[in-house]
Amino acid sequence: MERLSQIARQATASVAPLARPAHPLDPLSTTEIKATTAIIKEYFAGRNISFNTVTLKEPSKRSYLEWKEQNGPFPPRIAYYVILEEGVPGIKDGLVDLVNLQVLSVQPLASKQPILTVEDLVGTEEIIRKDPAVIEQCAIVGIPANEMHKVYCDPWTIGYDERWGSAKRLQQALVYYRHDEDDSQYSHPLDFCPIVDTEEKKVIYIDIPNRRRKVSKAPNANFYPKDIVAKYGSMRDDLTPINVTQPKGVSFKMDGNLMSWNNFNFHIGFNYREGIVLSDIHYNDHGKNRPIFHRISLSEMIVPYGSPDFPHQRKHALDIGEYGAGYMTNPLSLGCDCKGVIHYLDAHFADRAGDPITIKHAVCIHEEDDGLLFKHSDFRDAFATSIVTRSTRLIISQIFTAANYEYCIYWNFLQDGAIRLDVKLTGILNTYILDDESGEGAGKWGCRVYPNTNAHNHQHLFALRIHPRIDGDGNSASVVDGSASEHPLGSPENMYGNGFYAKSKTFKTVEDSLTQYENGRSWDIFNPNLKNEYSGKPPSYKLVSFQCPPLWAKPGSLVYKRAPWAHNTVQVVKYEEDRLYPSGDHVPQWSGEGNIGMKKWIGDGSDNIENTDILFYHTFGISHFPAPEDFPLMPAEPITLMLRPRHFFTENPALDVPPSHAMTTSQAKIAGNTEISSLTDKSSRYAFQDTSSLGCCTRFTKEK
Repeated sequence: MERLSQIARQATASVAPLARPAHPLDPLSTTEIKATTAIIKEYFAGRNISFNTVTLKEPSKRSYLEWKEQNGPFPPRIAYYVILEEGVPGIKDGLVDLVNLQVLSVQPLASKQPILTVEDLVGTEEIIRKDPAVIEQCAIVGIPANEMHKVYCDPWTIGYDERWGSAKRLQQALVYYRHDEDDSQYSHPLDFCPIVDTEEKKVIYIDIPNRRRKVSKAPNANFYPKDIVAKYGSMRDDLTPINVTQPKGVSFKMDGNLMSWNNFNFHIGFNYREGIVLSDIHYNDHGKNRPIFHRISLSEMIVPYGSPDFPHQRKHALDIGEYGAGYMTNPLSLGCDCKGVIHYLDAHFADRAGDPITIKHAVCIHEEDDGLLFKHSDFRDAFATSIVTRSTRLIISQIFTAANYEYCIYWNFLQDGAIRLDVKLTGILNTYILDDESGEGAGKWGCRVYPNTNAHNHQHLFALRIHPRIDGDGNSASVVDGSASEHPLGSPENMYGNGFYAKSKTFKTVEDSLTQYENGRSWDIFNPNLKNEYSGKPPSYKLVSFQCPPLWAKPGSLVYKRAPWAHNTVQVVKYEEDRLYPSGDHVPQWSGEGNIGMKKWIGDGSDNIENTDILFYHTFGISHFPAPEDFPLMPAEPITLMLRPRHFFTENPALDVPPSHAMTTSQAKIAGNTEISSLTDKSSRYAFQDTSSLGCCTRFTKEK
């Protein structure tokens, strides 16, 4: 510690004091990143280090709420870092105090490997192209040495391979061939897999199958407009533009990263790993500012592939922990990725040298029409007595690319107080070569989606992390199932046999919470200390999520051990600071052994989780059994779930949203058979004929 204090004083002298950010949850600015890396460089002066991660260490919940709600001090501004040192195994991580400009901690982790960044991935192709052993394997499958520039690879983390463990920082290079640089390589996978040392920048091994397969002679399966025109003669020409207009601008207000929209107030954060982080979510209930969630994010995901053949067992990417939804995020384009009137947020990271890099337009914020919010018409006067109100939703979104796949993340805030998460999966299937000439089939582990091209079965499973604060501190959770009455037909309690109800079981311990999805099942997160004035039930948010396949990998398998959070659809644990990542802090090349992440948090299952500070983890996603329609470019596959208020309000909270049309019975009597027009929409019109004289609609017409 004496050396640490001495270096801290030196760092303070060389880095100018930093301005305090507007909000304690704001991501690190480029100035703060520069200061952090300068302090670390000075601390490690004389040693060859490179940066892997520089990000905000979020303040503890306690210090944040003291500042926010009790007029306490601004929370400490702390940066978290991960570095590599040349010639030293593993990594070092630690903390930097950005107020006092000093290193707070250094933790050597010799058996850990860090996340792979885009910078780590981009040089891998040149490494394999120049390797003599790779050139030799290419010749064996039919690619001459003078065409090595046509060999491409998707660098993946190696997952875990017992031959090397975590001793070296490794990538597995999934190799492909392009006839032309504009081709998509995924219809031309090769049958061998180089293993690359990321830090040494060399191939250390090549996995070669027993059965060899020549490179495909079929044309590359392409999808850009020039390729479609060449194949079909033209693109579709019967589509007209659809524009989104907001003549008076957007309905939301932004103060830095603070959002205000339709009674919702919250902070939008972004980091290298989870991407979008939504914090301190409140709802203004007619002047009463009610907390809902302290923090929500996607904290992990896994994409396990279903072929047991070596080396495909290594294909089970933990994309958030091994690459980072933030690091891999796309810069978004106006009118393309998001449509309408847009506000963007940039993202800032550090490169290996410690210099700031910026991803422009990393987060898109906009509004969309969301269909009907509510409607009712009365049949008694030909439906003239009616009200119809359309819904607007606020969307905070990002898109990140993990090798071949794109993940489109949309956080939707709805006017009825609900929060909906939509995930769209698109991009390109991961493929492996088939030997069509010898009649090799895809078998039950995959599907032939193109000549010589096998797409293996796989899953996309996500971990949703919810830190609730429903109407304040002290929360509980329960599982809810629709249930037929326990009383038999003909009994006094169920004479006609039609009774059913919502059967709820409150979790008292962590073990109670380890539950699986069943048909129609939902979960409640609630405040047991309060009661709804009308229903007498505690205010809650209900998790409604139907796309919840089980993890198909067997218990004890590598995939099963590395994703302990995917064993259950829901698991609830006590909140403790730094319980963020359910597969652990440093995921690459972790074997799944040890008391790490969710395994540690669950423990023996005896922790009390009733009426306390809890973390609610939910596993959801899809099992993908590929088909030719998914290739060569996959149509977006949607996944959706909702957090919906139940017993939180005393009535529909959206009743004060201005309707498109409203007419009471007495108004309908006076109006007669007159035109009805929208009060809010002046741009809609008839598609094919001039019927302006009819208005929007009329009460009733008869043919003469």
